[in-house]
Amino acid sequence: MIQTVIFDMDGVIVDTEPVHHYAYNQQFKQLGIDISPEMYASFTGNSTKNIFERLKAEFNLEQDVQTLVQTKRNLFNDAFDNKEDLYLLDGVEDLIKELHSNGMQLVLASSSATVTINRIFNRFNLDQYFTHKVSGEDFPRSKPHPAIFQHAAFLAQTSVENCIVIEDSTNGILAAKAAGIYCVGYDSFHSKLQDYSQADIVITHFNQLSFEKIKSIKKPV
Repeated sequence: MIQTVIFDMDGVIVDTEPVHHYAYNQQFKQLGIDISPEMYASFTGNSTKNIFERLKAEFNLEQDVQTLVQTKRNLFNDAFDNKEDLYLLDGVEDLIKELHSNGMQLVLASSSATVTINRIFNRFNLDQYFTHKVSGEDFPRSKPHPAIFQHAAFLAQTSVENCIVIEDSTNGILAAKAAGIYCVGYDSFHSKLQDYSQADIVITHFNQLSFEKIKSIKKPV
């Protein structure tokens, strides 16, 4: 029986992608590099650190990775603080509250930095529902590597057979499956160039999930 639901954050709980896109593109202009839409889409689910490690090697950037990460973070924070039209994705708050009120353990496992996770959670008062928050910046390899989800299950003290992951990205889905965890792919209109073929089920709205549906999920043998 499912005991723990592991949520991704960006694209699942809140759509901060426009803010990230703005911050990254401001920085790409500063750096004088041209990133194709396909390359940008491949970043989805990766930590900022891993993205800039890749870009530093690809474009032979002079700045060290930590400086690049901090510059992007500052651009994101400035844009985030000034963005009034930032909302939780339709239906996700109702699902979170229903799961929590029925005793389901909720864990966040996001590639975002801890400071970004905390900004989102403080803005929308989400800490009351989640027992743990895991940031991808604490792992040397990003999704699709399974470490972040394996650690989330470990913190929850729940076997992977009794967890599910809700993810919106190709890399996140692959990470969940590599961890041996049942994965719900969330294919929303915010999703761009992502592959949901490896997800166990695919939803397009959170009203397609409920406590009863999640509790009764059985992992394929």
